[in-house]
Amino acid sequence: MRYDVIVIGAGHAGCETALASARLGARTLLLTMNLDNVALMPCNPSIGGPAKGHAVREIDALGGEMARNIDRTFIQIKMLNTGKGPAVQALRAQADKKLYSLAMKHTLERQPGLDLKQALVEEIRRDESELWVKTHLGQTYQARCLVITTGTSLNGRVIVGDRAYAAGRSGELPALGLSQSLKNMGFTLGRLKTGTPPRIDARSIDFSKTIVHPGSDVPLYFSQGPSLLPVLHASNPLYPPGPDTSWRPQLPCYQVHTNPQTHEIIRQNLDRAPLFNGLIQGIGPRSCPSIEDKIVKFAGKTSHPLFLEPEGWETNEVYVQGANTSLPEDVQLALLRTIPALERVEMMRVGYAIEYDYVPPSQTSSSLESKLVPGLFFAGQINGTTGYEEAAGQGLIAGINAARKALGKPPLILRRDQAYIGVMIDDLVTRELTEPYRLLTSRAEFRLLLRQDNADLRLTPIGHELGLVGKERLEAVEAKRQVTLDGLARLQKVCVNPDKDTVALIARYGMAPLESNMTAAEFLRRQGVTYDALAAMGIAPDGYSPEVREQVEIEAKYAGYIARQRAAVERVRRLEERRIPDDFDYDSVGGLRYEAQQKLNRFHPATVGQACRVEGVTPADISLLLVHLERRRRTG
Repeated sequence: MRYDVIVIGAGHAGCETALASARLGARTLLLTMNLDNVALMPCNPSIGGPAKGHAVREIDALGGEMARNIDRTFIQIKMLNTGKGPAVQALRAQADKKLYSLAMKHTLERQPGLDLKQALVEEIRRDESELWVKTHLGQTYQARCLVITTGTSLNGRVIVGDRAYAAGRSGELPALGLSQSLKNMGFTLGRLKTGTPPRIDARSIDFSKTIVHPGSDVPLYFSQGPSLLPVLHASNPLYPPGPDTSWRPQLPCYQVHTNPQTHEIIRQNLDRAPLFNGLIQGIGPRSCPSIEDKIVKFAGKTSHPLFLEPEGWETNEVYVQGANTSLPEDVQLALLRTIPALERVEMMRVGYAIEYDYVPPSQTSSSLESKLVPGLFFAGQINGTTGYEEAAGQGLIAGINAARKALGKPPLILRRDQAYIGVMIDDLVTRELTEPYRLLTSRAEFRLLLRQDNADLRLTPIGHELGLVGKERLEAVEAKRQVTLDGLARLQKVCVNPDKDTVALIARYGMAPLESNMTAAEFLRRQGVTYDALAAMGIAPDGYSPEVREQVEIEAKYAGYIARQRAAVERVRRLEERRIPDDFDYDSVGGLRYEAQQKLNRFHPATVGQACRVEGVTPADISLLLVHLERRRRTG
């Protein structure tokens, strides 16, 4: 019963952890309470969105599984924010909830070097060289490295109205003994909260009173690797068809709105709301508030949008996105029935809140290995995050680093200028958590470099070097990189003159008049000019793939901004590369403020760059730190 790596939990973090570990050659065991709930979507049945979709593309580029799995099983996909700049454009897909879980389970079962076992872990401990896991049936396993990815199961408590009961998610057991094991090891635990909305019966919805949101009418996929055969189903007759998307069957989503009557019902029952009567103690995410919280905080608004999202091809269940709540069941039903399209709605599952333990990540390093117990890693909601994509990104890194540690190799640390995953992990290990952490494009200071369209160019070489991406895929990415550079160079050499024929051509395409000579690259930077238009006019090469055209257009249009961000990266890289010894004594730095000493001793940043981002540490503190580090270097 000895393994290189053991993974506890088979949610989105645990699946990526186990697959990465096994694919890197580590003998891996995945333990989960219920093998039928692998990669379950207990909340929104969707993948992607701004920053989150970027992370999914990054997981794919590094050799992870989430992008390929959602491509196999989505019921709808679209590109968001197409009217905005490329930094915030992102894919979002609705999943067939059960099919997504089943497809991921099949992937796990087919992975060489990976064992799956159903068991509830009650205790973990460490001896001199290995970590031990004990299950509820008394079975023990040992490994060089252990990764905990327990989601909301750690001492979980579900709350609906005045009822509260121990559960990992509704219908699942909580992991109680594991919390105590972590405390016994010396970890400090915190408490967070999240929630989910009711699910309603599609047969009780009047779709004629909704706004239809169809999927994309052009092919879109998260994975940029080898194409995969999707699992296709005939459209469910319960749902009215949307506009034709003949490239792949898709189900539409539907929009409705709350109204003053909805809000009044909520206000009349706030005394029964666990969020306001003291029954809920944990802190929830501001980015995804409950509907009762929205009614209180935005009292002047008379309406809020809700989205009705089918949970799959073969189910009647519909997810009411935007209606997270822990109000009593009768209140949930009453507020839904104030909405015209839902006047006769029937609930199939009640919405609920859940509180759970987490390990504040000041106790975790950038590799996601704990600072207190060598070989013990954390990934997902146990680190204080929320969201499937955040969990999967951490799981991939934890799996890579646990396997590499077990095999005697150094960890992978992604920088903030390399990936949204790097931004997330750096934020977690340098900042105080006041709510569950969610990826946002605004968190990335170099977001124009971290676009979803260039994730393959940024990270595929790293995935190949690790051993998670094959040679053929790397060669395809490098070919794309070279063709893009060649395309940009050709645009720099082509001159566009305001002669009679060119002026007429420009007018025909509805572009602003050209008054002076300029290169094709400069012309492409003008508002309203696209690469496709230049190719149609004969100014730019017409034989490039859509992916290369996209890269050339973005790199040309935003050349100045991209150059400034790359220069900023180089300026801060020296601080990012200046490492701080693990045994560094911050109390010995003369003149360092007490608050800075406290924060630096708590987080123990790995580099000076990380120290700069610790809340409460000032530039003056960093100057003193640099002086002290240099003195230590000179004296040996």
